[in-house]
Amino acid sequence: MFLHGDLWSGNTAANEKGEPVIFDPASYYGQREAEFGMMRLFGGLGPKCEAAYQEVWPFQPGYERRIEVYRLYHQLNHLNLFGSAYYNDCLATIQRLI
Repeated sequence: MFLHGDLWSGNTAANEKGEPVIFDPASYYGQREAEFGMMRLFGGLGPKCEAAYQEVWPFQPGYERRIEVYRLYHQLNHLNLFGSAYYNDCLATIQRLI
């Protein structure tokens, strides 16, 4: 699946008609659950977004754990790029996963 790659609330908006607009893509092909790992890293796009997604294309069993693994990927990437501010979040996610 084609992914935005950096989809979080800071990269979304609405135009003057109220239509959604996304920007600042870091596009790649991957598992769709990876998109939710990034979205949830910074609070998500809200329950309506996830409910609408689930209605159109439901996730398969075990998706919450896979999303958590993808979230860890993005946390580790942020740790590498931006430093120790992400260290404790990485550890907390690892502890939840093990």
